[in-house]
Amino acid sequence: MTSTMNPAAPIAKPKPRPRPQVMRLTDAAATRIRELTDRAGSEIIGLRVGVKNGGCAGQSYTVEYAHDIRPTDEIVEDKGVKILVDPKAVLFLLGTEMDYQADKMQAQFVFNNPNQISACGCGESVQLKPAEV
Repeated sequence: MTSTMNPAAPIAKPKPRPRPQVMRLTDAAATRIRELTDRAGSEIIGLRVGVKNGGCAGQSYTVEYAHDIRPTDEIVEDKGVKILVDPKAVLFLLGTEMDYQADKMQAQFVFNNPNQISACGCGESVQLKPAEV
C-alpha cells in the first residue's frame, strides 16, 4: 500500500479571520476630528477614545488628543481620520458609531453604542456590557 501524501509538501496554514473595525465615524464626527487635528498642527495625530469607571451609571466615555501611538492602541482609520482606542475599552466599544452633534446649548461627540445597557438621567455616564464576539 502506497501513501499519496508527500511529506515534503508544505502544510497550508489557515488564513486569520479579519478583525472587525472597533468603531466607525459619521461624516460629522470625521469633519470635527479633522478640524481639531488641523488646528492643533502636527503635534496631534488623532483622538484617543476609551471608557473609564465612574459616574452614576458606572462608566463614561473618554476622548482626548492623541500625541503618539501606543503599542497597545487599536487603530481605527475611517473617513480620513485616525482614532486610537484604549485596549481596555475595545470590547465595550465594538460596533459603536461615533457622531458629533452641535446645537445652541452644547457641542459634543455622541456614541451610538450597541453595548450600552443604560445611561444616567444627566447623560454624563453609561452602563456598558462587553460585546459578544
